[in-house]
Amino acid sequence: MKKAFRIFPVFSLIFFFFSTSSLYADSVVLRSVPPAASPQKRIELAFVLDTTGSMTGLIDGAKKKIWSIANRVIDSHPDADIRMGLVGYRDLGDEYVTRKFPLTTDVQTLYAHLLAFEAEGGGDAPESVNEALDVAVTQLGWSPPKTPGVSRILFLVGDAPPHMDYNQDRKYPEVIGDAVQRGITVNTVQAGTAAQTQKVWQEMARLGAGQYLSIPQDGGRTTIIETPYDTEIRILQKDLNLTIIPYGTSVRQESVKAKAKMYEAVAPSTAADMSSYVSKTGRGRSAVTGSGDLVADVEKGKTTLSQVAKTDLPENLQKMSESERAAYLETQKAKRAEVSKALAEKISQRDAYIQEKMAEMPTDKDLQDSFDRSVSKTLLKQIPSEK
Repeated sequence: MKKAFRIFPVFSLIFFFFSTSSLYADSVVLRSVPPAASPQKRIELAFVLDTTGSMTGLIDGAKKKIWSIANRVIDSHPDADIRMGLVGYRDLGDEYVTRKFPLTTDVQTLYAHLLAFEAEGGGDAPESVNEALDVAVTQLGWSPPKTPGVSRILFLVGDAPPHMDYNQDRKYPEVIGDAVQRGITVNTVQAGTAAQTQKVWQEMARLGAGQYLSIPQDGGRTTIIETPYDTEIRILQKDLNLTIIPYGTSVRQESVKAKAKMYEAVAPSTAADMSSYVSKTGRGRSAVTGSGDLVADVEKGKTTLSQVAKTDLPENLQKMSESERAAYLETQKAKRAEVSKALAEKISQRDAYIQEKMAEMPTDKDLQDSFDRSVSKTLLKQIPSEK
């Protein structure tokens, strides 16, 4: 019997910035990010996730551990430009067949989309795996195949084989062949032990030059390590958020505010993981992912105060003179630098604490084969080491 997975009401406050467009259409807020001109190492990572009812436990675990996975990548490749995308899929006759969110550096908005997924529908064994793979390979905005310094990695996560009787779909051998031509490594993660799924998942991984991973149906044991630093990090993040200056359209300003509130809506350990990732990827200049925070965008050279129209500034800045606005921006930049330094120190202490605790953990198979550990180990093997 398939069970429905529902979102806790506490998460509702982070979704209001999707109200101007359908949550599940190609998002106005979450867009494909064009490839950067610099030769900076880039990691493009997409998850193709079965969201039918039998995947309830795994999706719940993914929501808890996606930031932990992202942190393991940035810890191993601190100078990388990391972009993530997501495709959820079910089957014909369900509420939807696929829902896609293109590759983006705005991981917080992507996370909000992940939180919004519910595991329900399905009911028969085959699902629309072929269509989901096709969407992931052709519609997520991967960088061109010959772009230097790019790792393109895809994880197909599910428990049921593809419908091979849908004439309208390109079948997985063709789609995966297309992926390989585009430089995309295709990994498969099988939830459960269905023999029919195992056979196809193993063939997909072989065709995609990737790895076949087998995990328990519920995603395995999700280990949440709470640390003495989580509460301190949350307090510092709250102080950091006070330095944010949202700018741009009203929709973008509301999006930035929503991402700042996201830290308050999740568990302390998840909030600390999120703070850690944003701090490391933003080099201490960012409070949220994506654009729309004037302090971060000026620090990164994306814009200047003089380039921003007065009407695109928050109301309190619109009432100031030009010199007052400039002084206010400098004050916020100075506050951010101070808080970011303290936050980075706490994050470093937290990282050391987690490493120590993980070294003490048992090595039983269910823990080692959990979703987050399996994905993290595979990623670290497939992304070329820094030289």
